[in-house]
Amino acid sequence: MAVEIQPQDRDVTAARLLKSSAKNSYDPYVDIDWDAPLADGKAFMPLKRVSLYGTPLWEGLTPEQRVELSKHEIASIMSVGLWFEIVLMQLLARYVYDLDARTEHAQYTLTEIGDETRHSVMFARTAERLGVPRYGVPSIVRRLGKVFAATAAGPSMFAAVLVAEETTDRLQRSMMDDDGIQPLIRAVNRIHVVEEARHVRFAKEEVLRTVPRLSPAGLRWHRARTALVSYGVVDSLVDPRVYRSVGIDPREGRAAALANPHFHETRRWMAEKIVPFLRDADLVGGRSERIWRAAHLL
Repeated sequence: MAVEIQPQDRDVTAARLLKSSAKNSYDPYVDIDWDAPLADGKAFMPLKRVSLYGTPLWEGLTPEQRVELSKHEIASIMSVGLWFEIVLMQLLARYVYDLDARTEHAQYTLTEIGDETRHSVMFARTAERLGVPRYGVPSIVRRLGKVFAATAAGPSMFAAVLVAEETTDRLQRSMMDDDGIQPLIRAVNRIHVVEEARHVRFAKEEVLRTVPRLSPAGLRWHRARTALVSYGVVDSLVDPRVYRSVGIDPREGRAAALANPHFHETRRWMAEKIVPFLRDADLVGGRSERIWRAAHLL
């Protein structure tokens, strides 16, 4: 496999990540100015990444409505991110349960749970500050998330986490230094990007350590589960109810977004870094590729 990183000893990696956590961790209550007014006219995410961009529905929106829709879409993405962070905390708590707490590997796992707790609060406060409705994943995905949180293990557990984290990370990185984006959103993105870089390295090394141990049947199972969870998460990022914010029926907006080639390209762009890694790690391949293509992640 031609991979971008080579896994080190678990405790060696964990010791380095623990040092990074000590030096580069943030408290969103302190490091974000929640009372600062929102900037007039600035978008909440790049307008070309809004799901309706380029459609007739988009052309019918005023500039103010486009900015408003960007606010609701980024709030939806963060709300789905919050949901997945809670799933991830459950996964990590189960994962660390049988580890030796004296090891750096176990201690970093616990540290990451702490990071994800702060991120969840940060996303929740952002949605509250933006004054948007409660957005989130469809009820079927929420129910399946409970099953995944209670049962997932092995490389597909970490791979699914990587897809959720890396796709949103790609979007966040494109915004955090963009003066055209709301300062509040940039501040939230900057914190998340810095801290998630550690989590990504941790998960990638676990994927690379565990995939080679799989049997052919096990590999097929983990490929399928990675693809299905990735589809469910990415397809849920934009809650159809966001379209009500600009007077568009949710079903009409959802249909337009799913048929929108610009939105398909945005999904592929968001997955552009993680899918090649998972392919090199042998978790994208075989029949599961059809699921990745159906999700517009390939």
